[in-house]
Amino acid sequence: MTGKKRIEKDFLGEVEVPADSYWGVGTQRALESFQISGRRMPPEFIVVLAKVKKACALANMSIGVLDSKLGRAIVQAADEIIIEHRFLDQFPIDVYQSGSGTQTNMNMNEVLANRANEILGHPKGRQSPVHPNDHANMSQSSNDVIPAAMHVAALDAIQSSLIPVINGLIDALDSKIAEFEGIVKVGRTHLQDAVPIRLSMEFEVYRRQIAASLEQTEHVCEELLVIPLGGTAVGTGLNAPKGFAEAAVKQLGAMTKSEIKINPVKAEGIASHSVLVLTSAALRSLALSCMKMANDIRWMGSGPRAGLGELLLPENEPGSSIMPGKVNPTQSEALIQVCIQVVGNDQVISLAEGFGSVLDLNVAKPIMIVNLLDSIAILSGGIASFVKHCLTGLEANESVLHDQLERSLMIVTRLTPILGYDKAAEIARTAYKSGRTIRETLADMGVHIDGDLDELLDPSKMV
Repeated sequence: MTGKKRIEKDFLGEVEVPADSYWGVGTQRALESFQISGRRMPPEFIVVLAKVKKACALANMSIGVLDSKLGRAIVQAADEIIIEHRFLDQFPIDVYQSGSGTQTNMNMNEVLANRANEILGHPKGRQSPVHPNDHANMSQSSNDVIPAAMHVAALDAIQSSLIPVINGLIDALDSKIAEFEGIVKVGRTHLQDAVPIRLSMEFEVYRRQIAASLEQTEHVCEELLVIPLGGTAVGTGLNAPKGFAEAAVKQLGAMTKSEIKINPVKAEGIASHSVLVLTSAALRSLALSCMKMANDIRWMGSGPRAGLGELLLPENEPGSSIMPGKVNPTQSEALIQVCIQVVGNDQVISLAEGFGSVLDLNVAKPIMIVNLLDSIAILSGGIASFVKHCLTGLEANESVLHDQLERSLMIVTRLTPILGYDKAAEIARTAYKSGRTIRETLADMGVHIDGDLDELLDPSKMV
């Protein structure tokens, strides 16, 4: 900014606006009123909002309510944001603003109007011939435009970033399941030794949970396709001409290559955002599944000499500034932190729905979409990093797994049908106190077993 100012006026009076800014009086007032966090609406949301505005301008032109010369200038201005990512620095408003997102909507209207006027050979700040409300916001309200952009932004982020990453995680788990097939280890319940289990089965658990989360995520994508565009202020469609909603949704669908649909009860998509809550819940489910996987792998890789030591984790970087040679399970720790943040974001979104959805308008829209997009972004990045830097290079420490099985007390469970629970428990406790194996303890106690003891106590026969 040059430091020079221009004077703009609205019904509240005059305001000084930076002379070279594309925003106008409404944005400037918001900048002065909402100096809270310094956080701005995400660029990906701004780009999608420009797509919604472009679709609305095209729709208004197609039904004959917007002059084509003005409309084409608005579309060109929108394309400069959408295609070239220009003017993204012209959206400075704090995330914590009006709960409807009105300030961000007006910020977009002003940027489009000023740029359109510039394209038409007129100076910024005149609001003529293109007016931010009368033309850039024609047939619209913040209350239907912002939710529409919320849905499309979430849908785009999930489909372009998250789903490919989840599929990559499933592929990596499939590879590990095949690699670990046939490897038997000590199972653990309550962090105590349990009966044997296949290492591949533990990874099958992770895969099943991740696949279920993928199904949930794909389902919510279908729900996100439904938007309330054309509902204007409260869902009644006041000031939206006949045919506008259908035309705008058709244009937006073509732009995004998605089968976007009109909410049959537009008021529902304005007053409440249950679909975003459902979307966040799917992300929370994915996060919890990833947290279990990362935490299990962290535990199984603990050591190298005083832990479980069942898995050999890739050594990516030194783990300590004071202990030489130490390597830590950093990828697990990073993914766990991502998952914790996603669970926290989900709580914010749930509360924003519960407290924000009052009467005919949800008034916590900005924090809902900001937290949702954050969850999608960090899950995408966290999972991708974990797959690349941990899961792919993970190895079974087979010598340790074999030694642990040899000393496992819970293989005595196989003898319970033969000896009874009490006798089997006595054998296990005796073995534990003596430090000997179950096989050795049976010999010490003179316990005779009918049948092939080697086969009965073979861990591979117990899985």
